[in-house]
Amino acid sequence: MSDTPVIGVLALQGDVREHLIALASANALARPVRRPEELAEVDGLVVPGGESTTMSKLAVLFGMMEPLRERVRAGMPVYGTCAGMILLADEILAPSPSSPPPSSEGRPVSGQETVGGIDMVVRRNAFGRQNESFEAAVEVAGIEGGPVEGVFIRAPWVESVGAGVEVIAEHGGHIVAVRQRNVLATSFHPELTGDHRVHALFVDMVRAVN
Repeated sequence: MSDTPVIGVLALQGDVREHLIALASANALARPVRRPEELAEVDGLVVPGGESTTMSKLAVLFGMMEPLRERVRAGMPVYGTCAGMILLADEILAPSPSSPPPSSEGRPVSGQETVGGIDMVVRRNAFGRQNESFEAAVEVAGIEGGPVEGVFIRAPWVESVGAGVEVIAEHGGHIVAVRQRNVLATSFHPELTGDHRVHALFVDMVRAVN
């Protein structure tokens, strides 16, 4: 691999274009990924924001779910934003306690499939619905130059993490960014702000692995 890694953006649903622009600005060769053969050609992958349930169903429908899981298990760097964070979680909690079915711990869980990759429990839509979206300055460990402007749109938060997960940002007492080995996830959308430092961090992660 040259110093310009090839990084895909999962293009089944969501804000694909914005991530392609952010990755290109961070000196990566960015391309959309919709099929397993396209996934096989990239050094890293971004799972964008969007509607996590729809993305999960489309990944199964297009034969992408198992190839995604295999590449993550094999160590491919992955970065998920908002819905992408949800898809990278090992367990998803429903938005409210009234949403069944319960998990073994009595917690309301979502029935959707995930790619996994981060030992964390994520609550969907935790910060509220669309009309409760907001922006906030977020200090992200490992990113220099001051806080990152986070755009939170129907955003999840991380309720708990395993021992191998590094919490790299919090907002309002809740975990909003994590990293586990080669997998990075944020509750917010840095691709919507014009500040591409989080994407630059991910591009550096891809370079380090490859």
